[in-house]
Amino acid sequence: MPRVVSLVPSLTEAVAVSAPPGVLVGATDWCSHPAALDVVRVGGTKNPDVAAIAALRPDLVLANEEENRAPDIAALRAAGVDVLVTEIRTLDQGLRELQRVLAACGAPRRPRWLAEAEAAWDAVVPLRSPEPYTAVVPIWRRPWMVLGSDTFAGDLLTRLGVRNLYADHAERYPRIPLDELRAAAPDLVVLPDEPYRFTRDDGPEAFPGTAAALVDGRMLTWYGPSLAEAPERLSRELSRALRAARR
Repeated sequence: MPRVVSLVPSLTEAVAVSAPPGVLVGATDWCSHPAALDVVRVGGTKNPDVAAIAALRPDLVLANEEENRAPDIAALRAAGVDVLVTEIRTLDQGLRELQRVLAACGAPRRPRWLAEAEAAWDAVVPLRSPEPYTAVVPIWRRPWMVLGSDTFAGDLLTRLGVRNLYADHAERYPRIPLDELRAAAPDLVVLPDEPYRFTRDDGPEAFPGTAAALVDGRMLTWYGPSLAEAPERLSRELSRALRAARR
């Protein structure tokens, strides 16, 4: 049975609920799911404690090319640790990578939640078709940053019938002045509660007159068991915001 350390909250949850007990021996301080997770904490996603990880003598460390820094991955490998680096920028890619990760972690079978996630996304009915709603999706403020090109969250929104206005930007997470975001005149501003904890007040304050949806960031950006419930949850949150704006 392999010993695994995860540096990616989404993958931590996927392994914890799918692999045999005892496989997952370490995770970051940001790995919050499942709620009762009891493993050694090894620092943050951007500043893992390489020595603490090596001391756990893992057979495998799970990382992600976006979530984790290349120097930390290189340091782990230099310490003799095997690191599996995932790349997840679309839903299809995420489902494939999840199967690869779970197989590497000794999951005895394909978990039910993975099949349920595929079925849920296959059954999605876009909020509006053929012309989707347009949106800007801030992920940070001070400075304002938004979803740009080639992102997992952007792919999920496209499937839901929401077109990210910055999906063709040269950068994946560009910094865009607030005045420019307002001038883009989106139908909708989507405000996830992570990595920046936006609140319901941030939408009307920054984007007066625009439908603003505060969404569960875990539903929008995590690739794991939450994918099974994400289509329904996100559709409901986006629809609620659009209905409120019409009143």
